[in-house]
Amino acid sequence: MKPIQVGLLGIGTVGGGSFQVLRRNQEEIRRRAGRGIEITMVADLDTERARSLVGEGVEVVADARAVIANPQIDIVIELIGGYGIARALVMEAIAAGKHVVTANKALLAVHGTEIFAAAHAKGVVVAFEAAVAGGIPIIKALREGLSANRIGWIAGIINGTTNFILSEMRSKGLDFGAVLKEAQRLGYAEADPTFDIEGVDAAHKATIMSAIAFGTPVQFDRAHVEGITQLQAADIRYAEQLGYRIKLLGITKRRDDEAARAATGVAAGGIELRVHPTLIPSTRLIANVEGAMNAVVVQGDAVGTTLYYGKGAGAEPTASAVVADLVDVTRLVTADPDHRVPHLAFQPGSLSATPILPIDQVITSFYLRLQVADEAGVLANITRILAESDISIDAVLQRESAEGERQTDLIILTHDTLEGRMNAALAKMQALPTVLATIVRIRKEELS
Repeated sequence: MKPIQVGLLGIGTVGGGSFQVLRRNQEEIRRRAGRGIEITMVADLDTERARSLVGEGVEVVADARAVIANPQIDIVIELIGGYGIARALVMEAIAAGKHVVTANKALLAVHGTEIFAAAHAKGVVVAFEAAVAGGIPIIKALREGLSANRIGWIAGIINGTTNFILSEMRSKGLDFGAVLKEAQRLGYAEADPTFDIEGVDAAHKATIMSAIAFGTPVQFDRAHVEGITQLQAADIRYAEQLGYRIKLLGITKRRDDEAARAATGVAAGGIELRVHPTLIPSTRLIANVEGAMNAVVVQGDAVGTTLYYGKGAGAEPTASAVVADLVDVTRLVTADPDHRVPHLAFQPGSLSATPILPIDQVITSFYLRLQVADEAGVLANITRILAESDISIDAVLQRESAEGERQTDLIILTHDTLEGRMNAALAKMQALPTVLATIVRIRKEELS
């Protein structure tokens, strides 16, 4: 049988890795796919470099549209990245009847609903395992392996740069700025790390997982996003003393009216979609994921809690997912489009309109650090405000003042409450004359 012919748009780190993995394991891949898979055409602006990577026998062009226009190309791999030209090329490939494989989480998080609808209408596949968590097959797990389950929640460490920074801050007691510079020196962080450290990259990935888990359209614009730039070494240290570790998590939860009413007395069903620093009990497996590694925890009603762990980036880990998508698409080429696995796990006409909840309607518990005057009545005033706000306290840690100091740190852990309720309480506490600095607030999840 004639091999499937693939056109590659962009042969950077992941593109080069994908080419090498496909070539190195071609016989194993052929046995799995049922026919050969060959990258026969590559588009890259640096054609000289591209030719040096692929060698003889592969056509190299500077114009990506020449790949899409080639009638011999069955599958287009898009590895250009970003929202702009990548979107245009993917839509043109779909219109030309080409299947698409992409690692572009930003594109899918923002334009995924439009792209999947176009692919469905044209009867082609858009495969995107590499868009979330690199080499970890979390998309396939959510879409196929866990299809018997009603997913309750997902929580993931899905950005290696921020996890490396937080691991170093904890182990070495350093502040964020110092560790960021080291991460850049070692190549874990880009020269412009904004998307990573501000949580945007993780939010792209959490958005995609949320849509698959709950069968909703992709809605990145509704995600709440916070990064790690404001985290201080003191809070990582205090969290450790209380039995917690701080990780940047992408979290999405299904919340029913009854669960909301039980936790807060307020009925507000919907889906939580948020990225932010989070305290996790140090006994949880995900709390012990260190360095640049990724991990995703999924809770399903039948299977319980499952953990997926591995390298979330890099040439060959991500290439593993790209090539796996090529194998999947090759298997599906002759399948009836109506009997393929849907892009977002649920049949296109069965997507839910369940709303993404605004952050002030999220239910979670909190870590608070208050720098307060060391005098009588301070704790009583703070606990009174929390009680009046119907927020219950789980634990309190008060640092002893050093000799001569007239201020101290007061650490409070709360039970679950509505975020809006906590915001109102924080405003009242911040107004107390005995509170001497901006209150630090970090959300806490038990993940059990």
